Amino acid sequence: MASVNLFKKATTKFPSSFLNEARLSFVSSSLLPFNFHSVLNAKIIRRSLSQLPLKKTCLYDFHVAKGGKMVPFAGFEMPVQYGNHSISASHVHTREHVSLFDVSHMLQTKLFGKDREKFMESLVVGDIQGLGDNQGTLTLYTNDNGGIIDDLIVTKTEQGYLYVVSNAGCIDKDLAHVQSKLTKFQKQGGDVQLEVLTDRGLVAVQGPGMMQTMQPLVDCDLSQLTFMTSTITKVCNVSDCRVTRCGYTGEDGVEISVPASKAVDIVKEILASKEDDVKLAGLGARDTLRLEAGLCLYGNDIDENTTPIEAGLAWTIGKRRRETVDFPGASIILKQLKDKPLKRRVGLVSSGAPARGHTPVLDQNGNQIGEVTSGGPSPCLKKNIAMAYVLSEYAKLGTKLQCEVRKKQIPAEVVKMPFVPAKYFTKK
Repeated sequence: MASVNLFKKATTKFPSSFLNEARLSFVSSSLLPFNFHSVLNAKIIRRSLSQLPLKKTCLYDFHVAKGGKMVPFAGFEMPVQYGNHSISASHVHTREHVSLFDVSHMLQTKLFGKDREKFMESLVVGDIQGLGDNQGTLTLYTNDNGGIIDDLIVTKTEQGYLYVVSNAGCIDKDLAHVQSKLTKFQKQGGDVQLEVLTDRGLVAVQGPGMMQTMQPLVDCDLSQLTFMTSTITKVCNVSDCRVTRCGYTGEDGVEISVPASKAVDIVKEILASKEDDVKLAGLGARDTLRLEAGLCLYGNDIDENTTPIEAGLAWTIGKRRRETVDFPGASIILKQLKDKPLKRRVGLVSSGAPARGHTPVLDQNGNQIGEVTSGGPSPCLKKNIAMAYVLSEYAKLGTKLQCEVRKKQIPAEVVKMPFVPAKYFTKK
C-alpha cells in the first residue's frame, strides 16, 4: 500500500516556510561544520558577500584574534567555534563549567512613555502590565492569523522603560512591524517612544560556574537576581551595564548589555577569571545547547505559519490576556487552546543516522504525519534528538514513530522536553 502524506493534507492551511530570507540568507552550508546544520536546514539563499555586506559586532576583531571561525549568520559575521575546540567539546564545557557567547547581533530596544505597556500588549501575547519592576518574560509578536512574527524578551524596568531583546535575523521585519504599529498608536493619542540601542554590546555567560565567576566582577548580589530578573550595575568596573538572569542554553546564566566601547575589556576580564574555567563559545554550541534545552529557534521551529499553541508555547499567553482576548490573532489562538490544534511540536529520540531539519516523520504504516524542524546528535545524552511538528493524535509521550533519513526508515519515539533538565536559578 502506498504511503500518504497525512501531515501535508491536514496542515495545508499552515504551509512550512522555515528560515525565511531575513533569518539566514546568503549562508552557504559548506562553510559550516556538520552539526551546525540544524541552524541552516531550510530555504537558504546563497548570495555573494559583495552583494550583501555583512555587519560586524563590537567583538568581531576580538573573535578573529582568538581564532574564531567566522560565518555569515542573520546578516552578521559571527563565530561558529574557536580554533580546534570542537562544537561538541564547547557544548560539554558549557554544561560543566562556563562559556561566554557574543550575542551582540541581537536587537536591543527601549520603549518609553506612559502608554508603553499598553502599546507592547497590542503587539504580544504576554501580560506586560502584570510584570514586577525589573522582571522580564519571554513573549511573542503574533499576526492576525495567530502566527508568530518573532519571539522576544520584554523586561519592565524600574527606570521607567521597557527593555526589549529580539532576534537578529528579524531586525528589519521587527522594526518595520513595531514602527508601523507605533505610528498608528501615536496618531490615536498614545504616549510611547521607541529607542533602538545601536551602541550596545550583549554577551551571555552561561554554565554552572557562572555565579562564582561573575560575582566578584559585579556590584550587585547575584544571589538576589533570580531567573528572568534584571538590574543595572557595574560589570568589571564599567558603569551602565544591564545584567539579566537568562540565557539560551538551559543552564544558569546571565546576559549582559554593555557599552559597545567597553565590550572587549569586559570580555577579557571575564575570560581571565580564576573562579572557574571560562571559554569562548560560538553559534554551533549555542544551537546544540538550545536543542537539548528544548528551546525554539525562530525560522526553524516557529515562524509566521505556526501558532503559540502548535509550538507548545501556550504558557507565554498571560491569564489576563486570555480573558481580555485583545492580542493579535487572539480568536484563532484561543480557539486552538480550547479545541486543540491540528499539529503540535514534540521532542523525538531516534536511532541510526540523526534526523535533521525537514526529515519526514512517519507513522508505523509509513504515512507522513510530521516533519523535523531541528535535530542532531546530543553531546550530553549520546543519542539523536530532534524537535518536530506532528499531527496532534501522534503527539502523546511514548508514541512510536519513524523518521525517514536518506530514504531509510529509522525508529523514533515521542519524548518529554527539555531533553536535558533546565538549571535556571529560581528561589523556592
